[in-house]
Amino acid sequence: MSEPITLRDLAGMSVERLKGVGPKKLASLEKVQIENLFDLVTTYPRRWVDRTNEARIADLVPGEEALVLVTVRSVNKRMTRNRRAMVNVNVGDGSGRMDVVFFNQPWRERQLKEGLQIALFGKADTYRGGLQMSNPVVDLIGDRTGRIVPIYPQSEKAQINTWEMAGWVEETLRRCAARGIADPVPSAVRSEHRLIPRSEALEGIHLPEDMKQKERARRRLAFDELLRVQLVLVLRKRALERGQHGVTHTPEGELVERFYDSLPYPLTGAQRRTIDEIFADLANPHPMHRLLQGDVGAGKTVVSVAAMLVAVQSGHQAALMAPTEVLAEQHATSVREMLDGVTVPDPDNLFGDRPLRIELLTNRVTGAARKDVLAGLADGSVDIAIGTHALIQDAVGFESLGMVVVDEQHRFGVEQRSALRDKSAGGRMPDTLVMTATPIPRTAAMTVYGDLDVSVLDELPPGRTPIVTMWANGTLMETGVWRDVRSEVEAGRQAYVVCPLIGESDKLEVASAEETFERLANDELEGLSLGLLHGKLTPDEKEATMDRFRSGEIDVLVATTVIEVGVDVPNATVMVILDADRFGIAQLHQLRGRVGRGEHASTCWLVTQQTDPEVDASNPRVEALVETTDGFALAEVDLALRGEGTLMSSAQKGRSDLKLASLRRDRNLVELAREAAFSIVDSDPDLAQHPLLADELDMIFSDQDEEFLSRS
Repeated sequence: MSEPITLRDLAGMSVERLKGVGPKKLASLEKVQIENLFDLVTTYPRRWVDRTNEARIADLVPGEEALVLVTVRSVNKRMTRNRRAMVNVNVGDGSGRMDVVFFNQPWRERQLKEGLQIALFGKADTYRGGLQMSNPVVDLIGDRTGRIVPIYPQSEKAQINTWEMAGWVEETLRRCAARGIADPVPSAVRSEHRLIPRSEALEGIHLPEDMKQKERARRRLAFDELLRVQLVLVLRKRALERGQHGVTHTPEGELVERFYDSLPYPLTGAQRRTIDEIFADLANPHPMHRLLQGDVGAGKTVVSVAAMLVAVQSGHQAALMAPTEVLAEQHATSVREMLDGVTVPDPDNLFGDRPLRIELLTNRVTGAARKDVLAGLADGSVDIAIGTHALIQDAVGFESLGMVVVDEQHRFGVEQRSALRDKSAGGRMPDTLVMTATPIPRTAAMTVYGDLDVSVLDELPPGRTPIVTMWANGTLMETGVWRDVRSEVEAGRQAYVVCPLIGESDKLEVASAEETFERLANDELEGLSLGLLHGKLTPDEKEATMDRFRSGEIDVLVATTVIEVGVDVPNATVMVILDADRFGIAQLHQLRGRVGRGEHASTCWLVTQQTDPEVDASNPRVEALVETTDGFALAEVDLALRGEGTLMSSAQKGRSDLKLASLRRDRNLVELAREAAFSIVDSDPDLAQHPLLADELDMIFSDQDEEFLSRS
């Protein structure tokens, strides 16, 4: 055979073919999920030691981290007084010697034999006049020569060393050289983005001549990973568009203009830009699938109302679906206020106009009122329906649903989204706008919401007051928090106190809220009017408490995270979050957004229990919130702190299945890969002219993976 070798060919060849892989090594490789040559060549080094630029023992600076290549001179183990093992290793290079100490790692005595070459990464300190490293990271590199030494993930349990891995990879690439490795990425895409050929990239990542070559190789292979993910998403997106007929809308019309004229403030530049993007989609015969990202208070509702009014002026209905009854009711109130006095031009009407009909549908709307709303949806007299998942129940039918707005997408499954779309008349798919106040880094949004186009509201409307965020670490600082709450209440304002998140347990969370309520009422906030809100209350009890808080009857609302979305009380100016370190960045940011909604300056207090400063004095999540109120900057920090997680369904959280590419570090590559995916799919919708690419997608992504990617 003279055809170049494909990834599928490599996946079909067992590692048993390689020299030195007998039954024992085969079992060891299987433990680290390497069964074939494709698994092997895509197990990339986790580090590269640059021998031309390596630190020598003589160059080590006490207190600074460094990487040194050394030879083991002697090893001895002894037990400390508290019966812990301590292994002392003396190492050296041409420039000097150093002691290395391993505490509680008795197996190091077996691992580190005299004469072995190892790479050590750690901090050197001065000890008894000489240098010493404690518990450094150790990589065994054997007798590898060459200027750049690749260091592979090693498994003590599986007993595989980096030099064995390097030897097997080298042998595989050498045996591929005669036929070459197939490159499925079109040459036009490669030259446009200055990507080296795939065979050169595999050689360059495993056996680089210098660090520049390694970087070029990493860029190419990371691009391949991202391109494959984007191709799956773009193929799905384009297939959906081809297979669905949308509702035709006319964005230019008097109703939308009347709405703009009724607003008490001009639209921000970001609102105008996103409205233009949405209107361009609405004028298109394909159904819109768009994600509207906007930070808390960025004015997403105005944008969504403009989109819904386009449907109404085009003779259709619109629906806004929210995850909770509280949020649906709040949306109904704010949308009605926003559209108060706006009428629909109607040539058939004697007065030339008719009122705009907005109705709320949740499980709390019952009896005659419910019948009336259902009849109005069925005969088309309801223009805008606002509700919870009650909108997608079987009994609900629309005359002509043209536009669907889904708020807080992560609360809805894809089935619920599609059930709402199925309610459209005449088999036409209504346009869908998904809103979220949880900012997602743009690159992650392009990947995670790959079937949606993304619009971003990155500007706050005038009149929003900035929120000052403060960190109260420990009991002493916490007293200042309650002083602040009291002084704000005395000035006529109100406050929230959010109780800690306790695992997945509602029961414990409610107990913690009740306990906090009792403590504050009898101690720190004695004499103030306190209310309690948690998930175990009935909807009526929740609503009654919220009404009392809105009316100012309650000074301080003690709550669990049920107030995370949708509670809007402009007079509330203090948010206190207890045990803030138990919450994620996105949730803290959402909670903070409950204040700063009126004209008064607002404060958010993040309260934590003081930790032992010797153990850990920093708290990167809390520090990030103190530093910025920009949700998009926080989303980037969050991605960095949490790890990127996985795109596919099967792998565990926190371990990215992009082996080289990083959504955080390779933002530019994500955008290039998405552009390339569109250009490939738009000129070849089923990849008939790109059989190698199609085959790779088929091999790498199971149907389950593709489904997961498209639904995420």
